[in-house]
Amino acid sequence: MTTERAEILWQPDAHALNDSAMARYRDWLAREGYGSFSDYGALHQWSITQTEAFWESLWRFTGVIASRGYTRVLADPGLPPRGWFEGARLNLAENLLRHALRHPDNQECVTEVSESRATVRLERGALLAQVGALQGWLRAQGVGVGDRVAGVVANTHEALVAMLATTGLGATWSSASPDFGTAAILDRFGQIRPKVLLTVTGYRYQGRDHDRGAQNRALAAALPGLERVLSIALLPGSAHPDDPVFVPWEQALAAHVGALPEFVQLPPDHPVYILYSSGTTGVPKCIVHGAAGMLLNHSKELLLHADLGPGDSLCYFTTTGWMMWNWMASALLTGARLVLYDGSPAQPSLERLWALLAQERVSHFGTSAKYLGNCRKQGLTPGAEHDLAALRVLFSTGSPLLAEDYDWVYEALGRELMLSSISGGTDICGCFVGGSPLVAVRRGEIPCRLLGVDVRAFDPEGRDTEGARGELVCLGPLPCMPVGFWNDADGSRYRDAYFSRFPGVWAHGDFVEFTAHGGAIIHGRADATLNPGGVRIGTAELYRQVETLPEIADSLVVGAPLPDGDVEVLLLVVMAEGHALDAAMIQTIRQRIRANASPRHVPARILAVSQVPYTRSGKKVELAVARMLRGETGGDNAHALANPEALTEIAAVLAVPTSRRRDTPAAAL
Repeated sequence: MTTERAEILWQPDAHALNDSAMARYRDWLAREGYGSFSDYGALHQWSITQTEAFWESLWRFTGVIASRGYTRVLADPGLPPRGWFEGARLNLAENLLRHALRHPDNQECVTEVSESRATVRLERGALLAQVGALQGWLRAQGVGVGDRVAGVVANTHEALVAMLATTGLGATWSSASPDFGTAAILDRFGQIRPKVLLTVTGYRYQGRDHDRGAQNRALAAALPGLERVLSIALLPGSAHPDDPVFVPWEQALAAHVGALPEFVQLPPDHPVYILYSSGTTGVPKCIVHGAAGMLLNHSKELLLHADLGPGDSLCYFTTTGWMMWNWMASALLTGARLVLYDGSPAQPSLERLWALLAQERVSHFGTSAKYLGNCRKQGLTPGAEHDLAALRVLFSTGSPLLAEDYDWVYEALGRELMLSSISGGTDICGCFVGGSPLVAVRRGEIPCRLLGVDVRAFDPEGRDTEGARGELVCLGPLPCMPVGFWNDADGSRYRDAYFSRFPGVWAHGDFVEFTAHGGAIIHGRADATLNPGGVRIGTAELYRQVETLPEIADSLVVGAPLPDGDVEVLLLVVMAEGHALDAAMIQTIRQRIRANASPRHVPARILAVSQVPYTRSGKKVELAVARMLRGETGGDNAHALANPEALTEIAAVLAVPTSRRRDTPAAAL
């Protein structure tokens, strides 16, 4: 595939070009005197050259609720930026609940489907009532502006209610998934010292029950400054801990029935969320996000780029430990219904989520590239098996989406779907590149840079690669850039994390290529980029060749150091059921990579393992294995992994003497 000639798989129709939210925004800009834009490229160029005018227009177009207006849009446009919408006073939760507050009727706004219990449906009035009641209880515990409320919670309505209640009071919300181990949770919440903790008594995943009673008691005893634990009985038959520190969810809300929601108006950079870096190579960084940044950026991405609005419904397969949960929660501001799913996407089979989309008439669905790849490998045809007529936008993130998976989407789901592969990160709780109703979808490419985002590809010397591959950087200010890190008073850790690589430029860490027509191809993480013989190779380039083989279930690529200072490519493969890594399979892999990539891409070693390591948000952990190969294991943090045993197995495999491990068939391991 050449990027200049990538096949167009979807074209904007008349509705997208004229009636989508992005089209209405474009036309509104012209009426309001901001300018007239012939296409998305012209609109994007204006958005990055007229930074203050662009973000001001979004504030106006999206109707931000604020008790006081701003005196200026941006005080300091340098990086990191300072002083967004100075003088304004607003509340994130009030803006997310705008449709419920204006029309507190019986319209369903949250649907929760879980492996653990019966479906829960909340109408707007019921959602407001629960938020108000929980706020009454939180106030009774002394929670107020600047306090932290943390949740070890599942993707259920309680997590959503707790976030809205917390941020409505001016406190800061932070969450983790209940499948995190105790040490991983303490690594995170121990740094921010929450006053109140929410926990679930247990959860069900893939049909298996997981009791969390012992973990919850351990957290309550270990977290400094903790005063109360709000306990959610998610798993049928599970009991709340017999401890006065623990208060059942139903009891807390019943004590404050009738309390009205409260929205404390605060400065735009007031902390609303604390998110965390993966923590695979040390204690996670606590990334603090402000109210205006989350509101404005999510409004742009959900209203304009996703074309999400009243009458639509969004289901994003995520856990509360991933930034996509926060992103998904913001969809309330669009007037769309949230469809929450708590459980395994493969219970009882990979058809589960497609059946849910059909049942709930979901219009917008988000998932991981890995899930779509697995559906392709199993030969699923959801469009034929389920009524997905309501589905019009599909999001994919977590890792680069293979070109073959683009093919599968349009073959298995239909040609009318806008496939929006998106890429960004926890660091901005949003996206740098993604889709747009005004831009075609091309095979293997993320369609465009998002509005207001001036991203480029830099070479190691900090020069724009102008179409070649390089490190993804952002040259302009974004309101969703963190307001800082927790416990980083002078901002030195924050600046070092993003602005030390190229002074005055945000270095994100992805290895990217921007195509001639404005699309983007993510080739993996820059810190995992391979350099055999000095040639930079993105890991995604090898995954595309290897993981489209039916015999391969999964893989991991890393660079192994050589004594002369060079590196060799090491490929770890998980074989599909019924297949083995024998000499013939090794030759097939080598030939495929050589023919479709280059001789430089061909691995020096191919080894079989039973699994590869993943973070809890579903991302492959290449860096920890690379560090292991370099003997730099001191900073690795197994608590941050979903399957830490994978690292143990890889360490054992790599301990085999070199003479026995070059291209070693599975039988010999």
